[in-house]
Amino acid sequence: MKANAMSIEQALIAEVRALTPQQQQEVLNFAAFLRHQHSPVVANPPVPGLHKHIPYWMAEDFDAPLPDSFWLGENETTA
Repeated sequence: MKANAMSIEQALIAEVRALTPQQQQEVLNFAAFLRHQHSPVVANPPVPGLHKHIPYWMAEDFDAPLPDSFWLGENETTA
């Protein structure tokens, strides 16, 4: 498997060397894009009790349907 990967790397280097500097920059940008696109996303794990000192409350009508004026933007003010 290592020999096959090296042959791909060598072929890629040979192809890039044959390009103009502008084309080489495009290849470099695309390689960076691919590396970023396929990099794993590491999420921060939740920390139990992190904000336990902050008081909170939930309104009695929390799960009540919102009025049409909310969806139609009738209560919005323009600056």
